Amino acid sequence: MNDLFALTDQYSSNNYSPLKLALTKGLGAKVWDVEDNSYIDCISGFSVVNQGHCHPKIIKAFQEQSEKITMVSRALYSDNLGKWEEKICSLANKEKVLPMNTGTEAIETAIKIARKWGSDVKGIAENQGEIIAMNGNFHGRTLGALSLSSQESYKKGFGPLLDNMQYMDFGDITRLKSLINENTTAIVLEPIQGEGGVNVPPDYFIQEVRNLCDEHNVLFIADEIQVGLGRTGKMFAMEWEGVEPDIYLLGKSLGGGLYPISAVLANDDVMKVLTPGTHGSTFGGNPLACAVSIAALDVLIDENLIERSAEQGQKLLNHLQLIDSNIIKDVRGRGLFIGIELTEAAQSYCQQMIEQGVLCKETQGNIIRLAPPLVIEDEEIDKVIKVITEVLEKK
Repeated sequence: MNDLFALTDQYSSNNYSPLKLALTKGLGAKVWDVEDNSYIDCISGFSVVNQGHCHPKIIKAFQEQSEKITMVSRALYSDNLGKWEEKICSLANKEKVLPMNTGTEAIETAIKIARKWGSDVKGIAENQGEIIAMNGNFHGRTLGALSLSSQESYKKGFGPLLDNMQYMDFGDITRLKSLINENTTAIVLEPIQGEGGVNVPPDYFIQEVRNLCDEHNVLFIADEIQVGLGRTGKMFAMEWEGVEPDIYLLGKSLGGGLYPISAVLANDDVMKVLTPGTHGSTFGGNPLACAVSIAALDVLIDENLIERSAEQGQKLLNHLQLIDSNIIKDVRGRGLFIGIELTEAAQSYCQQMIEQGVLCKETQGNIIRLAPPLVIEDEEIDKVIKVITEVLEKK
């Protein structure tokens, strides 16, 4: 195994520092390393495999489509793009969708739409449109996504970034009211912050953001790339407060853990600002991605994975909140998206859990983030609870 690590490290750029664990197989909520040790996967590729590893229905869709046609540029039509568009638009209650490939591409697209909408529809002067983002967010690592970030360590050395970005603490409605002005074109947020620490917003915050957007003619952009599609026990995390954004951003599990696809969804009054030549993607909406995504969405619905996420997530949350430990500061989350905030560094505790067969990763230094596939079985949830309790109790 050391040879495998050495070979990878020799040729990989050094922008990653992975765990010394090499996986070779996955099925459902479990993965196996090259020494055939099994683990319950509580990372899920950061919510990419909501439907579980190597789901047979998604694999079948991939195989069948790959034998027909895999790539059609948007210079032509394909026979399944419209079918996928109808399905995802119906789920999101939006009139239009623009398919892309990755989450950060969806963010870049949303920034462009917001700026163009601000200029063409709201009448903001050229180069004056402002976007408000949340402190502690994570929207990706391209230059546009970094411009939304409040974390200086992510941005250092990559400037100049995009101008006219404003920042506020997640949940601070008073600060938001003070930032909105005639040049504000959009507010972008994750309904629950993932990389930031599984931060759940205060009650009614999302509703108040929606009201302010309506009052000031501002677009509400919901980044559900990580928290959407059942992860939090709802199809969309925005549903926890019964709020619809102007723009939904989806990705990760939209491709069922098998093929990259992302989506920007909005109604026609917003999406119409994009005209031929203003935006595009060579691979966006290709037949293979659409076939896989249709199957991935069908699995979520047909197998009741949203409801399963709510039930299993509540069970996991309830048990974790009962752990008697001096180092636990808070346990929070919704559905199968849970953060355990510690009073000290979390890495060593994650390593102990991995050694006992539960694969997890810390975020923000002191928070253990848990996000297993939504197909996780009862006995697997029980093992996760047992291992975490043993590692953290009485510490």
